[in-house]
Amino acid sequence: MPGPAAPQASGPLPEQAAVWGLGRVYGLDHPERWGGLVDLPALPGEDQASGDVVVDLGARALDRFLTALAGDEDEDQFAVREDGLYVRRMVRKPVDTEVGERRTVGLTGTTLITGGTGALGAHLARRLAATGARHLLLVSRRGPDAPGADGLERELTELGARVTIAACDLTDREDLARLLSGVPEDAPVTAVVHAAGAEPPAVAIGDTDLDDLHEVMRAKVAGALHLDALLGDRPLEAFVLFSSGAGVWGDGGHSGYAAANAYLDAFAEWRRGRGRTATSLAWGAWAGGGMVHEAEGDRLRRYGVPMMDPEVAVGAVQQALAHDETVLVVADVIWERFAATYSAARRRRLFDEIPEARLLDAAQVVGRTADTDPDTGAAPGPAQSFAARLAGASRAEQERTVLQLVRTQVAAVLGHDGTGAISPGHAFRDLGFDSLTAVELRNRLKEATGLGLPATLVFDHPTPAALGERLLSELAPQTTGTDAGDLSPLDALEAAVAALDPGDDVSRTRITTRLQALLWRLSDGPTEAPVGGDADDTLLEAVSDDEMFDLIDKELGLN
Repeated sequence: MPGPAAPQASGPLPEQAAVWGLGRVYGLDHPERWGGLVDLPALPGEDQASGDVVVDLGARALDRFLTALAGDEDEDQFAVREDGLYVRRMVRKPVDTEVGERRTVGLTGTTLITGGTGALGAHLARRLAATGARHLLLVSRRGPDAPGADGLERELTELGARVTIAACDLTDREDLARLLSGVPEDAPVTAVVHAAGAEPPAVAIGDTDLDDLHEVMRAKVAGALHLDALLGDRPLEAFVLFSSGAGVWGDGGHSGYAAANAYLDAFAEWRRGRGRTATSLAWGAWAGGGMVHEAEGDRLRRYGVPMMDPEVAVGAVQQALAHDETVLVVADVIWERFAATYSAARRRRLFDEIPEARLLDAAQVVGRTADTDPDTGAAPGPAQSFAARLAGASRAEQERTVLQLVRTQVAAVLGHDGTGAISPGHAFRDLGFDSLTAVELRNRLKEATGLGLPATLVFDHPTPAALGERLLSELAPQTTGTDAGDLSPLDALEAAVAALDPGDDVSRTRITTRLQALLWRLSDGPTEAPVGGDADDTLLEAVSDDEMFDLIDKELGLN
């Protein structure tokens, strides 16, 4: 990572927090392999010659470490300390009740906002200008050439602020030093808001390499390090870092982004440990072009994280500064949706101290059997009609119907117009599924079929074909048998015929002719060839049933 290494200090180290952010995403992307995270106490000493850390936990700490490994499987984030074994929880912060702890942040000098011409920085700049900020220095890679920069400068000036918009590469320490050297002497930097950074496209953690992580993390991490180093011990009214909920609870497919934001949260605590001001705000989604695009709004709301009104969000910034907070999560969360989705693949304890999430978890435990038929496991509702559709169909038709249901619902979850891109053997992970979309697919299939389906459905059955087989085995169980009336070969034959290319007239004609001959034989019809038949058709009369099936299988490519 470019920039100076953070000096050692007591308290959490940002580099370790970044590893935890990475680990939390792994837990979402691979819940079936996930074990958890354990933070060990500071280790005494280091072999300076070899650079190897001397591991000596001590008897009590070692005992706690083993307890963490062998303890409650639902717990997956531990901290081993001399005074006890700790687990990780989110708790609600009733800021408004702490009236006596408020402070005034005057912003009498220059307020530097990185990412200042972006959506988040612009929203905050408007609020600060309207509440008396003296000089706003808005920094971005393109500076005055950024889209909308001219209009933003006019708007802020009309609100009474002095405004400078400048281009700067935050990952380049010399470039940032040049920028800071140009700050007017009559308005030195007294506050910093580090809002730079963009959310990258989703990439599975297994497909992410070190270069990818470096690219995603560099602006956020290097920017924070350079600002801290160049501003030195200068007294600041505020040093605000714009983080994300992805660093707190993870975000499937965004390992680098989660690691970078977890780093910022720990960096704020690390600065506080050195006696400097710092506040990190882990945001949910902003409306109006914030950390996610507007097109994502409907999807996020379904998951339980609706987009926040920017005016409410920037008000939270001022609230956090007034109470001198260090790390806060600021998000609009519909807990009955979000907590259920987050814990879909496996139970997670992070939100156990949030009352709404705790009540939901208790309700789910009770409801696992209360809302299903004790004999069939199926939930009541209009989905019974789907089972009725399958009842009178052949096995091949049942397989086609269920597979089409799965492909249709997969396409709907992923936002496709049709099922053309959803092949039966295509792995869900390759299609872009994560824990959230997996839950949405489970819910859609549960509603369509009436089955009581587990949250791990997609993880247990990794392709549409495999998932279709699972659903059909519950909707229309097939009895096994080896008697002469077993029609499963015909079911397979029917499925193969249905899969033929409609435009392949030659193959369809040849198969039709042969099947007609077989039908005549089964019906004790005439022994001569049907009208329009050829020598091959006549030969069919002289072969056995087994030979007949073998011949048809070869024609269809089944052998």
